[in-house]
Amino acid sequence: MKKSRFTEEQIVGILKEFDAGISAAELCRKYGISNQTFYKWRSKYSGMQTSDVKKLKTLEEENQMLKRILGQKELEITAIKAVLEKKW
Repeated sequence: MKKSRFTEEQIVGILKEFDAGISAAELCRKYGISNQTFYKWRSKYSGMQTSDVKKLKTLEEENQMLKRILGQKELEITAIKAVLEKKW
């Protein structure tokens, strides 16, 4: 996945500027982003504070780690079942 030029905290700051009354087109020109990117950010981060974004990021990282662990355990279970099904 491509890394963003902006941190989550910067994105929240840009969205706060939008809430303060600056138009979306003006913000897009100012920060060099597309309208699509702006509205994608808005759908994901609208109404969030900086602390909320940090919590979201840690939860996403924890979720990825747990999914990786679950995948490994499922592989182990499949391998054990395959061994146990063989006739000795």
